[in-house]
Amino acid sequence: MGTARDRAPHRTPVRTPAALVAITLIWGANFSVVKFALSDCAPLAFTAVRFVLASAVMWGVVAATGEAVRIERRHWGAVIGVALVGTTVNQSLFISGIDRTLAGNAALILATGPVFTALLAAGCRQDRLTGRILGGVGLSVTGAGLVVLGSPRGVGLSGGTLPGDLLVLAGAMVWASYTVGSAPLARRYGAIPLTAVTMWIGTAGLLVVAAPALHAQAWTAVRPATWLAVLYSGGLSIAAAYLLWAYCLGQLGSTRTVVYTNATPLVALALAWATLGEVPSPLQLAGAIGIVAGSFVVTLQPREE
Repeated sequence: MGTARDRAPHRTPVRTPAALVAITLIWGANFSVVKFALSDCAPLAFTAVRFVLASAVMWGVVAATGEAVRIERRHWGAVIGVALVGTTVNQSLFISGIDRTLAGNAALILATGPVFTALLAAGCRQDRLTGRILGGVGLSVTGAGLVVLGSPRGVGLSGGTLPGDLLVLAGAMVWASYTVGSAPLARRYGAIPLTAVTMWIGTAGLLVVAAPALHAQAWTAVRPATWLAVLYSGGLSIAAAYLLWAYCLGQLGSTRTVVYTNATPLVALALAWATLGEVPSPLQLAGAIGIVAGSFVVTLQPREE
């Protein structure tokens, strides 16, 4: 059962589809951008810097819009928990994973996120687990398996993409727990204020985790193009895209927004092919179809009886 906003017919402003296209392109390109930057930067050092930048941008946005960020004392424990899970843990897994696998692999495996979210939401009784959802889960899980098995680097704990693939998969599961855990808080405090607060807290956690990498990083050896990648990944892929995401949620509701952005992994796969030379195997292309189809099945709103 969708929310009233998900079901209510209304005319969508022209800028909303433009925002959805922008999100898809920004997030799709980010996998190749991050992979490029990791040739100069240690994974945790890179992600800590980009989140500091994103946090500063979010601070400016909150200050400019006058959004109230007032969390009740009884909810601070939950807010800190979802912040550490959604940013500190999730981003540590993601950046460590993409460093050990292909950009295309990471994009496709992360596309299983809606599947894990649906399963966890059902487990927490936020949603019902229907046959349609189970079918989508099966498609996505099968697709993820094909992506890993079809990797051009092979499958194995040494030399293959399996270690990175598993870390990215764990990140997708962690993101699902953040999504489900933060949903009641977002309804109470608003998407932008909650996103800002959790980002600030999670970034502080990232700085602690990444402290050794930040100290060891040879910053003078970082190329100008890599600094541009930091600006893109922090300013656009995190801060700007999160704001566009919040806007689309307000216009379309969660179900339609997620469905429209399910094309992100396909954009990422194509750009990784074009920019990094990551040519997907036939098995991976079949897996891509399975993952995206499964995500659509899970997130599509069934017709009301």
